[in-house]
Amino acid sequence: MTSFKASMLVALPLYHILTLLLVLTSFQHATKLVLADEKLIQQQCHNAEVPATCLQCVNSDPTAIKADKVGIAAIVINCLSDNVETLAKNMSSMASTVQDKSLKSMFKECAKGFLEAKRDLSTAMKEMKKKNYDQTNLRVRKAVTPELDCKNNVVDKIKLAVLQVPDDVLYTMRVYEELTNAAMRIIDRF
Repeated sequence: MTSFKASMLVALPLYHILTLLLVLTSFQHATKLVLADEKLIQQQCHNAEVPATCLQCVNSDPTAIKADKVGIAAIVINCLSDNVETLAKNMSSMASTVQDKSLKSMFKECAKGFLEAKRDLSTAMKEMKKKNYDQTNLRVRKAVTPELDCKNNVVDKIKLAVLQVPDDVLYTMRVYEELTNAAMRIIDRF
């Protein structure tokens, strides 16, 4: 049986051993890079009012691990664009279901504002690609205005017990504000 074990040992040529060592070293190096990139993501989101929202957004993007500061800001702006699109659809849907004309008008105005915000976020991305960071931040700041106006109107109606708004819509509005804050703080540090 001992002779069988000895016959199982195979001498590998030197280039096979070197290739194996190179692969193992590369894997170890890649692991260190991933940790470094996660650290950058943590640093960028840390200054947001709600870091968890920023981290959730950034980590939801598969390209985040390779992103630099500008890439992380772009990911947050993409999350904002997704949220504002959802909010525009929610407002349009609510406008089509309410009977009260003032509520219908309010929801339509909200939807219109969110579509304008979507254009502002698109412009913000273009400005960021041109490394025009002051304009990027200005556009992101402008994109939050319709949400704040809409939220104030909706909350006023809720307080008057005139309106019931689904929790997920209010949640999406809150996340939109938090992501706007995160984007502006990240861009401010470029």
